[in-house]
Amino acid sequence: MEINEDKLNALLGKFVGDLGATMHAGAIVIGEKLGLYKAMATPNEAVTAAELAKRTNTNERYVREWLNSNAASGYVEYDAGKDAYYMTPEQSYVMTNEENAAYLPGAFILATSALRAVPELTERFKTGDGFGWHEHHDDLFRGCELFFRPGYIANLVGSWIPALDGIEDKLNTGAKVADVGCGLGASTILMAKAFPNSEFFGFDYHDKSIEQARAKAEAAGVGDRVTFEVAASKAFPGDGYDFVTFFDCLHDMGDPVGAAAHVRKALKDDGTWMIVEPFANDATADNHNPVGRVYYSASTMICTPASRSQEVGLGLGAQAGEARLKNVVNDGGFTRFRRATETPFNLVLEARP
Repeated sequence: MEINEDKLNALLGKFVGDLGATMHAGAIVIGEKLGLYKAMATPNEAVTAAELAKRTNTNERYVREWLNSNAASGYVEYDAGKDAYYMTPEQSYVMTNEENAAYLPGAFILATSALRAVPELTERFKTGDGFGWHEHHDDLFRGCELFFRPGYIANLVGSWIPALDGIEDKLNTGAKVADVGCGLGASTILMAKAFPNSEFFGFDYHDKSIEQARAKAEAAGVGDRVTFEVAASKAFPGDGYDFVTFFDCLHDMGDPVGAAAHVRKALKDDGTWMIVEPFANDATADNHNPVGRVYYSASTMICTPASRSQEVGLGLGAQAGEARLKNVVNDGGFTRFRRATETPFNLVLEARP
């Protein structure tokens, strides 16, 4: 076997970056849980390890190591003259404010919680059995909300809904909306706050997520217009919906065709189904890129096992692509389907009867 040293060194360099990122993910989760980032959120305000430890009631020695991990990773800056650390405005923006469109720590909570299932998933690789969403550590549910919510804040009301045919007007006037696979209710609550004349119903099979969604709706002041119920995608109650939404969840379902057929029955004849899915090209090779890497990895750990744990167990995966999703939608009884819009991370698809 002949080894190309340049290619070998490039691969080893990639390994160093990947290993550092993997190890640092835990430090980000610790910082989020203990409020370390938020305690130094004022841009360009230098803080020593001792000062940060005092602010957060943590141990100085651990905090110093944590700060250096973040400085080496580019999430905080180090002032050698003062032996102190600070955040730039950009670092503060993405690491401390959950209400902005680019909050990052949630992604690392999602990733590290998914890794807790590695022993169980290793066995599932041998047997082919599924691993249900509900079987994951509780941090996965919060991490998933914090990961997707910034994208919804940035796009849902401002660009995704306006890209659909006539839906924004219906929501402003007063529509009946079902948000299926709602999780902790981030998408449902954002829509309810933006469209006070409409009524929203959030459904998810995971009872603990629904409990949290109800509490979040009350805290957001929309509890009177949002109803959260435990229900499967093929059996959520109600009919006559003007608008049904699936956010980043159709590919997780064991029987997405069955879910599509149920949506068709639940919609009004002039209703609309919006399907938001991870961005993917139809050709597998075209997804071998940084975004595809994130989604294929998540699909290996979370999405495909979740689908295989359910009835049918189709296993679309998080990189199904528009053509395959169209087949699912058409097989469910819809006759009109189009890509309404997209971002680098999402496809926004519109299906109509």
